[in-house]
Amino acid sequence: MVTSIRERAAISDEDLTRMLALMKSADSVELKLTVAASAQRATVDGLKIDPLDAQIRQVFFLDTPDQRLNAAGVILRTRRVRGKRGDSTVKLRPVVPSELPGALRKTPGFGVEVDAMPGGYVCSASLKNVIDNQAARDATAGKLPIRKLFSRDQRAFYQMHAPAGVALDDLRLLGPFFVLKVKWVPDGSARPMTAEMWLYPDGSRILELSTKCIPGEAFQVAAETRAFLSGRGVSLTGEQETKTRKALDFFAQASDGAT
Repeated sequence: MVTSIRERAAISDEDLTRMLALMKSADSVELKLTVAASAQRATVDGLKIDPLDAQIRQVFFLDTPDQRLNAAGVILRTRRVRGKRGDSTVKLRPVVPSELPGALRKTPGFGVEVDAMPGGYVCSASLKNVIDNQAARDATAGKLPIRKLFSRDQRAFYQMHAPAGVALDDLRLLGPFFVLKVKWVPDGSARPMTAEMWLYPDGSRILELSTKCIPGEAFQVAAETRAFLSGRGVSLTGEQETKTRKALDFFAQASDGAT
């Protein structure tokens, strides 16, 4: 099964060289950190994150019951967003940017990003599309075919990489997961940050802190962000979890329990 982040205590020199090569051809870099449950309240207080500023999101993933898409490195997601239109995404990971077709990289809504967190990284390619919030709701109620959530370009991208015989309308919507998202510039920092609190059906949660930058600034931004968070008492050494991996694991366990 494809994992979203290479889980290691530290990035080796070999991996660092590979990550640098990926960054050279990527469109952006997102630096991420997940905070242990025991430290989440202190982190919110220390960074002065106001929960009332949070944007509410409802997230669904799409896959087969045995997660054939995830095993092939294909992630499908749709989101409903309070106060604005929702979106749908077809994501492929890992990828090597130089191996992607030039025409694909020019497609509106397409981007290549390197996600980096303590001990790991992954390069992904995503094709996003704006949709009405009602569309996702109708799809969950069986009133709209799954394929209608995705644009023609997204469907073509999906067909290029999905396992043979797995049609969009055969997929299951996995969710919902509720997300509280805050974008702000912390006191004492010049860089905007994002905090996302993911709430899972079993009562667990993930708090992720992140900031984006262009590839050429990644190491400087990483050093500055690390120093800032450490100065605010945020631990950078805790075990890292990824939001998508945890979400899909939840449904995999639920499916196993039902058999």
